[in-house]
Amino acid sequence: MATVIRLARFGAKKRPYYHIVVTDSRNARNSGNVLETVGKYDPMQPKDSDKRVVLKIEEVKAWMAKGAKPSDRVYKFLANAGLVEKKAVPVQTKKHLQSEKTQMKIKDKAAKQAKIAEEKAAAEAAAKEAEAAAAAAPAEEAPAESADAPVAE
Repeated sequence: MATVIRLARFGAKKRPYYHIVVTDSRNARNSGNVLETVGKYDPMQPKDSDKRVVLKIEEVKAWMAKGAKPSDRVYKFLANAGLVEKKAVPVQTKKHLQSEKTQMKIKDKAAKQAKIAEEKAAAEAAAKEAEAAAAAAPAEEAPAESADAPVAE
């Protein structure tokens, strides 16, 4: 029998309340076949409230010594209580990521904007060169025009 420490949902609709229970891993979440209730979790409480997570620390230690494995969420509670060392729990889903199609659209848009910015920078550089050439050319032409002017005799 593989024992686990996990959450069992209680409470009303849209008002969740959980018991932290020790049960056989093969049992359903709310089957009622729990070996012991070792704590409570009320997600409706503020995050800094002492009533949000209540653990019976001695019972939890005893069950972990017997080989009970905590679920990911319960592991976080135990780590915050200092019963186990904190570790990074791997992300199980990629629902927080955008779809591949959306990611491709974002990349294409970024590439187009980079190309437009590059073209704009090249156009500005060409305009500056033309402006510099235009500014230099009249200075050279001005003395030439005065030399070509007819001399009054």
